[in-house]
Amino acid sequence: MAAKSLTQSQIVAKLAESTELPKKQVKSFLDDLAALAYKEAKNGFTVPGLGKLVLVQRKARMGRNPATGEQIKIPAKKVVKFRVAKAAKDAIAGAPVAKPAPAKAAKKKK
Repeated sequence: MAAKSLTQSQIVAKLAESTELPKKQVKSFLDDLAALAYKEAKNGFTVPGLGKLVLVQRKARMGRNPATGEQIKIPAKKVVKFRVAKAAKDAIAGAPVAKPAPAKAAKKKK
């Protein structure tokens, strides 16, 4: 069975412990971050190292009512999507992090 995701209070507790800030202050920061993301989503909102919210225009299309099988027209609409950053994908997938190649020592000419 897969591990359960962290609850908001668990996230706040872990961040408070690692930053040595009060839980109340950490929770306030997370609430402010979420409010800012909601407000700025229409322009695109990036959380560095995690990903970004983008507004995408979906085209109108034909769909099917699963209960009756009747075809219905689905209108065009705007939706918000979250695009995960490459660094986050690599960290989650367990891909090795690329390390910079060591600089080669210059050979001295005689």
